[in-house]
Amino acid sequence: MGIQEELGEIKELLKNQANEGKLKEKKFRFPFGKKVGKAQRKKNFVTILLLNENGVYDFKKYKIEDQTVMHDLIPRIASAGHVMFDKKGNPLIILPNWSVEPFSPLEHYQKSLINGSNTTGYKLLMAKMQSEQTSSKAKMGGMVKWIIGLGLAAIIGYALITGGGS
Repeated sequence: MGIQEELGEIKELLKNQANEGKLKEKKFRFPFGKKVGKAQRKKNFVTILLLNENGVYDFKKYKIEDQTVMHDLIPRIASAGHVMFDKKGNPLIILPNWSVEPFSPLEHYQKSLINGSNTTGYKLLMAKMQSEQTSSKAKMGGMVKWIIGLGLAAIIGYALITGGGS
């Protein structure tokens, strides 16, 4: 049996399992000991996702003091605009190891609006284009309908008066 045939069988099995509901999507979970609890949230703790130069990431838990976090004896910025929250309210900061300023979702959102790479405008444009496409069909005017109706009535009236052609 060739590799292509085996690959085809594996794909078929995966499709069957997905259709039966056996495969479930795994939810993201913070690593053990890196998630910030309710008591720690009140004390200004935050989970930090550290991105290293080689692309490897690691989770750390630090306390925010005076809008900074100390990592490797270097103070890093940790203001309210840099903190993101998940559905359960767990705070997270994405911090590149080579920078003192973390990833700011608000700043990147505004940049995407300026340079035109934001999907919001694209969705609005597509909705407008689809509505224009469906309504671009020429509508028959009211006067044309009356003329056609009167013409049909005249033909039917003439047929009834003359006896219908028999």
